[in-house]
Amino acid sequence: MFEIQDNDQSTDVSLENALPFDLPRIENAIRELILGIGENPNREGLLETPARVARMYAELFSGLHEDPRQHLKKFFTEKYDEIVLVRDISFNSMCEHHFLPFTGKVHIGYMPNGRVVGLSKLARVVEVVSKRPQVQERMTEEIANLLVEELRARGVGVIIEAEHTCMTIRGVRKPGTFCTTSAMKGTFLKSHATREEFLTLIYGNKR
Repeated sequence: MFEIQDNDQSTDVSLENALPFDLPRIENAIRELILGIGENPNREGLLETPARVARMYAELFSGLHEDPRQHLKKFFTEKYDEIVLVRDISFNSMCEHHFLPFTGKVHIGYMPNGRVVGLSKLARVVEVVSKRPQVQERMTEEIANLLVEELRARGVGVIIEAEHTCMTIRGVRKPGTFCTTSAMKGTFLKSHATREEFLTLIYGNKR
């Protein structure tokens, strides 16, 4: 078993490389929002807010215009048939229901079928998939399916743990509440022993 713990997966999003976002349209929408809540978009503190928010959305939703598969195209041929695990990949995403962020970490394990990928590529896949309007359940499935399809892995396990601000700062207002989702494919789904090994490698004997 090969493992890496990744506690800092921040990436630079360059707005110089123009992504196909309509920034003026976003700015107009934010001005309307400011008016809608009864504020003055021409007030000094809010005057540049629409432009700032537009640039922020271009960063937060950059994954809409990037294919995560590109990060799995380069692989190495290795005769390794045990679990490869990358855990604690940090991420930030935007819930598509309220456009509020949810943040957490992703654990990815797979059993190679002759193909292994650079470990950082798994973190890049998470980065692309998370930078879209998302729901945690779909995000979990998307990451797992990508590994199955692109690496032809014998098995894949993905677990995401996240805190959603749509339920911590509004609505029910329960800070400290986390949601856990999982997707098990191939041997991770069929073999109880493989699934238990995967979970133990992530959580130890705390379960």
